[in-house]
Amino acid sequence: MEGDSRDGRNRQIVWKNQKRMRTGYTTGSCAAAAAKAAVCMLLSKEPVPHVSLLTPKGVRLYLDVECIETGRGYASCAVRKDSGDDPDVTDGVLVYARVSRCKGDAVSLEGGTGIGRITKNGLEQPIGAAAINKVPRRMIIEAVEEQRRKFGCKDGIAVVISVPDGEELAEKTFNPRLGIKGGISVLGTSGIVEPMSEKALTDTIYLEMKVLKENGHAWCCAVPGNYGSDFLTGTLGYDGSLAVKCSNYIGETIDDAVRIGMKGLLFVGHIGKLVKLAAGVMNTHSRQADCRMEVFAAHAALAGADRDTVQKLMECVTTAEAVDILKCGGLLGPVMQTVMDRIDYHIRQRAGKMLAVGAVVFSMEVGILGSTPSASKILDQIRKGTM
Repeated sequence: MEGDSRDGRNRQIVWKNQKRMRTGYTTGSCAAAAAKAAVCMLLSKEPVPHVSLLTPKGVRLYLDVECIETGRGYASCAVRKDSGDDPDVTDGVLVYARVSRCKGDAVSLEGGTGIGRITKNGLEQPIGAAAINKVPRRMIIEAVEEQRRKFGCKDGIAVVISVPDGEELAEKTFNPRLGIKGGISVLGTSGIVEPMSEKALTDTIYLEMKVLKENGHAWCCAVPGNYGSDFLTGTLGYDGSLAVKCSNYIGETIDDAVRIGMKGLLFVGHIGKLVKLAAGVMNTHSRQADCRMEVFAAHAALAGADRDTVQKLMECVTTAEAVDILKCGGLLGPVMQTVMDRIDYHIRQRAGKMLAVGAVVFSMEVGILGSTPSASKILDQIRKGTM
């Protein structure tokens, strides 16, 4: 086999948020590499301790082959996932490939133990199929075909990919929410894991909404996190677990909803996150912008607050402190009215005419602080659960 798996060959360094971080490789790369090694062992009848794989990104990986097993008409092995410096629940898992000769002259691919099954429309594969996405499927089949050509093999080859711990690991992923049951997905578009990848998060948001739309739900709630989910359930009477978790990506979530063809989108979130929308900030991570106190101060001034109050607001550390100052000064109502007006303006500007969009903003101490004009109508449509 090509390559020798020398230390450091798989360690690309990237810079994220002024930190030096190491890339990793995807479950798709592991599956393709394991399949390549297994076919080589099946056809050569010799052990393969290392394997190389050229990823779609153009990076060549040199990987160790583990858990080698051969028998009459089959070979099996595993490649261990390395997520680099990305916080990934699949880091360190073994991805197995078992290959055997079969009738015909084609390569067949199936998911085994620990690989999820598709149960909803809107995903890359049809209902009932193994959750092996299209790029990893192509990588696996191309890796097997490469070895067939190398050894002049005309027989069909059956490939089964498995992850023994996959079902347990899947409970820590978005798979249950997406309608992927019984295991993890084999993923990857480039073959390489970028640490702290924003694209990975926004891709999941897009996919979650797409699944909702394909299964008859064109109106949905989006929450930045667990506070929003809990508030939906406890105060608004809607199951918060059904909401799309959009994290800090408000703008991207709106864009995706428009692209998918959703009809309505309601954001429900804590004041600490959503107040930033009043300034047109569509990524609410503190690294991007922190205009919370500036928003409160500006709108308090518009509501007639004196200089001392504005100064106190600018010196606040938390939104709870700012809300308390406004409440004590009799300014909370008028300030939140103009804040919600600006939130409404900015999210509607982002959405355009094809998507109804609204927001409900709350704090843990007060409850609902404000909502945009269309919020109640959108929530009613969401509760109906129809197209």
